[in-house]
Amino acid sequence: MSDSARIVIIGGGVGGASVAYHLTLLGERDVILLDRDELTSGSTFHSAGLVGQLRADPTLTRMNQYSVELYRTLDAGWTECGGIKLASTPERMAEIRRQIGWARTFGLPLEEISVAEAAELFPLMSTEGVVGAAYLPTDGQIDPSRLCYALAARAREGGARVRTRTRVLGLDVTDGRVTGVRTDQGDIACEVVVNCGGMFAAEIGRMAGVRVPIVPMSHQYVVTDGFHEHRDLPTLRDPDLLVYYRQEVSGLVMGGYERECAPWTATAASHDAIPADFNGRLLPEDWPRLEEIFDNSRLRVPAMADVGIRKLINGPEAFTPDNEFCLGETEVGGFYVAAGFCAHGIAGAGGIGKVMAEWIVEGEPSMDLWHMDVRRFGAQYRSPSYTLARAVENYETYYDIRYPGDERRAGRPLRVSPAYSWHRGHGAVFGEKSGWERVNHYGSDAGDGDERPRGWAGRNWSPAIGAEHRATREAAGLFDESSFAKIELTGQDAAALLEWVCDNRVARAIGAVTYTQALNRRGGIECDFTVTRRGEREFLIVTGTAFGSHDLGWLRKQARLRGADVRIADVTGQYACFALWGPRARDILGALTPDPLGFPFMTSRELTVGDVPVLALRVTFVGELGWELYCSSEYGLALWETLWRAGEPHGLVAGGYKAIDSLRLEKGYRVWGADIGPETTPYEAGLGFCVKMDKEFLGREALDPRPKRRLRCVTLGDPRAVALGNEPVRVDGEVAARVTSGGYGYTVGSSIAYAYLEAEPGTKVEIEVEGTWVPGTVVKEPLWDPAGERVR
Repeated sequence: MSDSARIVIIGGGVGGASVAYHLTLLGERDVILLDRDELTSGSTFHSAGLVGQLRADPTLTRMNQYSVELYRTLDAGWTECGGIKLASTPERMAEIRRQIGWARTFGLPLEEISVAEAAELFPLMSTEGVVGAAYLPTDGQIDPSRLCYALAARAREGGARVRTRTRVLGLDVTDGRVTGVRTDQGDIACEVVVNCGGMFAAEIGRMAGVRVPIVPMSHQYVVTDGFHEHRDLPTLRDPDLLVYYRQEVSGLVMGGYERECAPWTATAASHDAIPADFNGRLLPEDWPRLEEIFDNSRLRVPAMADVGIRKLINGPEAFTPDNEFCLGETEVGGFYVAAGFCAHGIAGAGGIGKVMAEWIVEGEPSMDLWHMDVRRFGAQYRSPSYTLARAVENYETYYDIRYPGDERRAGRPLRVSPAYSWHRGHGAVFGEKSGWERVNHYGSDAGDGDERPRGWAGRNWSPAIGAEHRATREAAGLFDESSFAKIELTGQDAAALLEWVCDNRVARAIGAVTYTQALNRRGGIECDFTVTRRGEREFLIVTGTAFGSHDLGWLRKQARLRGADVRIADVTGQYACFALWGPRARDILGALTPDPLGFPFMTSRELTVGDVPVLALRVTFVGELGWELYCSSEYGLALWETLWRAGEPHGLVAGGYKAIDSLRLEKGYRVWGADIGPETTPYEAGLGFCVKMDKEFLGREALDPRPKRRLRCVTLGDPRAVALGNEPVRVDGEVAARVTSGGYGYTVGSSIAYAYLEAEPGTKVEIEVEGTWVPGTVVKEPLWDPAGERVR
């Protein structure tokens, strides 16, 4: 029997039920929620039900806070018992103190408690080896199945239809948009499909030709017999022992994240292949794999050595390669995903439903969700082996301390610059971003070890960073930026589309380079990039390594909405890019080309450099004179070696991205995803100079040229106390903001941080760095070369 609905949601777990409910809150009534079996029959029914709010990510923390607010209103067994996190090492305690600082910026009442206080709250625990703890009284636990049914009931009350025992057989896609769902109970014509399929989400995605990179992982926990008479025990996590506990009547639930995990059905050679009849079922008990966690559980709760085990739950949970959710619209118009909840979907379900409903109804989310956006995954995640390796690594390191500068190891090296062998031969220390091997710094560069920041900021730090920074300021630095994402936008409507998308005027003279933002309808910064006009109908867009797929997707969506006759192509791998910056840059480049170098700042020219044809962009991201030099990739190594040989007599140093970051901090250049994003406007960010209000562009009507808060530069009184991001900023004794990014400025000799504040230069502030309030001052920026003379 044929049917129709505006929105069809596939998957009747907590995610799907929450999306359905929140859609009805926004006035959507023509909604159908489908499940192949019964509600909760995927992963929801076997979830442990813990609800912890604080995460390293501000957006996810806010989503979890909303979940708690919602769960308090539902008849779903919500117990606000509080949550304890233990530290069994000094390093873990340092992490907890950083998290307490983050919590202040969200108004979460997370507090440090003594070991004795932790034992008083959770009397079953042994205090042996415990260094300290934190307690959040508003954390809790909930019955996952009751939660799902409560959300589904509210969705029904709002007008949504719920159909169980309806298996999806296929999806119809016409002209790049989803148009229908085929089921064993008949076809449903629709405008929007939301894939809330949990561990089945990848299979559902393949029906529309979309890769949803999730891996079902076997995740186990035990439920003990009753053995105590305590009431309202808080949840307890001991990440150093890899275990968590929550109360289950007079017993406990205990689980964790083992060091040798077990992916289910997915292999290095094939995608997941979940049996068609796997509904409401569990996997076989795997006691040997639980042994490490079970032994650890006895160390923290000695009664676990003698208590009876009522049952072992082994259920598959969908994990992503980076342990973040998969949310948002895919490259197929109208086809959305809300899946890959990485075993903390119960905590996030309320917030997930809210942001997804907003995304569907309003065309964009109300929060910065790029790190959860399904489009963040590059083409390499089409590979089953790469996806599996990354997901396994994430699962097995779930409870590890994430120090700044820690790097992933799985699936490397994959994407490399043409000069990769040169870098490796010269002692490069590599980082990885979006699959690219990128130089962080060179181990051979000398430097001053006395500048090492204290605490976390000193982890993975090298004196080479300062040496490369200073050489760029004093002579010249050569940086490999081949990983920067490059997008070609061509066609009859190319200029008109970019003028609509960008807040700056970009359809200028051929050869012009324009720094601009692309805004959402709320005036928030969706993209931040440069646009180079190559011809009447040809533009080159250069954006950050990690943001290429986001910006590509955003541009294609706007082109589709405008009906623009354009071609938008990712050409990142076709071109190498090397940046030559510093006061000696003109001397170095001038000796290699017969072409004049007098073309102005923010323009481009085609040159030859040695034997290599090059497109030279007169731009900078470090605040020094120089060029970004683009060449076809096959010339890349020759270009790098040519520049290096010519530069050595001038004191040229090869540098990495760590030096670039410290250089840009001194100059006040913003980074999308940290300093700016979809929730900040150009005027708030100090980028009002880019905004051309005398033209029409997306988001124009939402802009306020005189915002209350602005991104401000703060210098700290202690140069060795370095903020890294998310630390609370206090003004007049009250928490007023959080740090967006920070670091050490080697030229100005200051610890630098940025934050959105309602404060003018000269205002005294304090920033909490690892539990200590460090005094600072709001200063006028940029700190380096305020007149901009050096870049020209």
